[in-house]
Amino acid sequence: MDIFQTIVLALIQGLTEFLPISSSAHLLFPSKVLNWPDQGLAFDVVLHLGTLSAIVYYYRCSLLSMSNDFFHSLSTRQLTADAKLAWGVLLGTIPVGLVGLLFKDFIEINLRSIEVVAYTTIIFGLLLGLSDWIHHKKDKLREMITWRDVVIIGLFQAIALVPGTSRSGITITAALLLGLSYKLSLKFAFLLSIPVIILSTMFMAMDLASSVNAVDWPSLLLGFVIAAIAAYATISMFIRLVDKVGMLPFVLYRLFLGGLLFLL
Repeated sequence: MDIFQTIVLALIQGLTEFLPISSSAHLLFPSKVLNWPDQGLAFDVVLHLGTLSAIVYYYRCSLLSMSNDFFHSLSTRQLTADAKLAWGVLLGTIPVGLVGLLFKDFIEINLRSIEVVAYTTIIFGLLLGLSDWIHHKKDKLREMITWRDVVIIGLFQAIALVPGTSRSGITITAALLLGLSYKLSLKFAFLLSIPVIILSTMFMAMDLASSVNAVDWPSLLLGFVIAAIAAYATISMFIRLVDKVGMLPFVLYRLFLGGLLFLL
């Protein structure tokens, strides 16, 4: 890859990883429209590490508190709000992990076409819009997560293995349907992404270990930095704006994107 391709792909990954608009849908355009070659497994791993570093840095204080309270809960069996959130992130990751292990090959072979991504982009965009409409109709929103919420959001996250769904989009959709506030919905959705990104990166790294292809270290470093900066800026912007604009702009964008994919 040349520098321009590296910058564009890293920006796409960083800007779309945590927005409810599907990063996989956007990454189809460079290969299908511009006929760019596949960026390679090493580049995928590095981009995921970049977005992972962004979310970890953004929530660094919360993660530190959650970790301390989590280990404290193991010995005292007492759950603070942060300990419960930490347990929730771990338990909420189980469904997507199990589904990924059982159906990874089926998804890779049968569900990675542009047509599937177009349908899921539109369908789950409409579902996001419905959840946002229901969210606005509720008189009281919750600022505390329950075990029932964890189970349901975790099950919804497993659907994100289907390309075009959007991991953040489907978990935010579930959280809004359950009556959680925007702030808690986004925080739990983003925290849930951490173990998922770690697991997916580990699997890619294992495949990469058996690869004999040469590694373009300057491109990898550039991609990491751009993806990390873009992801951090996107998270900050999204969290600040969502209370003002809601999810409608992202719903409309997904409908436009899905229609564009059908044209391909």
